Amino acid sequence: MGAVSAFDAENGIISSGLCGFDINCGVNAIRTNLTAAEVRPKMRQLVDALFRAIPCGVGARGKLKLTPDQLDEVLVKGMGWGVKNGYGVKEDIARTEDNGCMEGADPSKVSSLAKQRGRDQLGTLGAGNHFLEMQRVSDVIDPKFSGSLGINRKDQVMIMLHCGSRGLGHQVATDYLKSQEEAVRKYKIWIPDRQLACAPANSKEGQDFFAAMKAATNYSFTNRLVMTQWIRETFEQVFARTWQEMDMHTVYAICHNVIKFEEHKIGGEKKKVYVHRKGATRSFPDIPVLIAGTMGTASYILRGTEAAMEKSFGSSCHGAGRAMSREGAIRKFWGGRIKEELLKKGIESRATNPQVLAEEAPHAYKDVEEVINSVHGAGISLKAVRMEPIGVLKG
Repeated sequence: MGAVSAFDAENGIISSGLCGFDINCGVNAIRTNLTAAEVRPKMRQLVDALFRAIPCGVGARGKLKLTPDQLDEVLVKGMGWGVKNGYGVKEDIARTEDNGCMEGADPSKVSSLAKQRGRDQLGTLGAGNHFLEMQRVSDVIDPKFSGSLGINRKDQVMIMLHCGSRGLGHQVATDYLKSQEEAVRKYKIWIPDRQLACAPANSKEGQDFFAAMKAATNYSFTNRLVMTQWIRETFEQVFARTWQEMDMHTVYAICHNVIKFEEHKIGGEKKKVYVHRKGATRSFPDIPVLIAGTMGTASYILRGTEAAMEKSFGSSCHGAGRAMSREGAIRKFWGGRIKEELLKKGIESRATNPQVLAEEAPHAYKDVEEVINSVHGAGISLKAVRMEPIGVLKG
């Protein structure tokens, strides 16, 4: 499930710790009209081409070098900046949570160090659990809902992109964790762990972080949109067709590790609350919920429900979740062996370092089928499409 909490707009708190360090670490799902049979013969070529087109890895620098004014515009306008500058189309905005832009972002609340870190990382994948994955539809479980998303048959090729706000978002979280540690002492707030540092919702410390978090969220939306453009261009090169001819439209794009100001029914009354979703994502009625598995197991698209609004503040989990620490996975698994095992399953993979494949080994994560069955069984997100990986890029 991740961590989901809601705090009263007047008497509650806003917490940088409960938001998470990788602000708006989210997922874009892109469909195609290609079949797995068409793509598999070119998968190695495609993975290599995407690896060249999408900067990957820790501290990766992008092909874009933004001026300070351009960066501030990204932080305020989000995906609107991207479309205006030739990255993506308006339809991508319409199929993104918050239309790809949280209103009220304030670049002045983002430190110069955070901006420095983010200035040349727009359009980069990063490392850790971030990935770009080509998938084949293995099961269409809810034909009516999936059909409305343009997903209508087995073996249809899908693309899933998972990444966040890079160094900019991490620095915003780091800066405000320190600020809110001071706020905890100032306002005499008891917390069980310093990582849960927070500030009163209406305080300067709380609202400053909320405005900076929105800016990082908008940066992340734009980051994924820029990569979406480059993914489309790479497919065009490999398959000698336009992305429109291949129907490479955004199905939906979500965010997690974020705070939203929402209205929910609590104790029979509607209340305005700050909903924190760390390792969790929205599951609003009839909205796509994207839940990633691992590079060796399935991922799902589900449908949000009314039950989620009642049970979990309209939230669901965002992925399978780790069962083993990164250090533990590196000690137990060898990246070269993981690559071989994936290839035996028909999955072509590329990573900046074999160690990345080791720390992201499928067995280092929980069983995604059990995770999906739990949210489906609870009624907070209902299965619609199951997809299996056929090509993977890791940072």
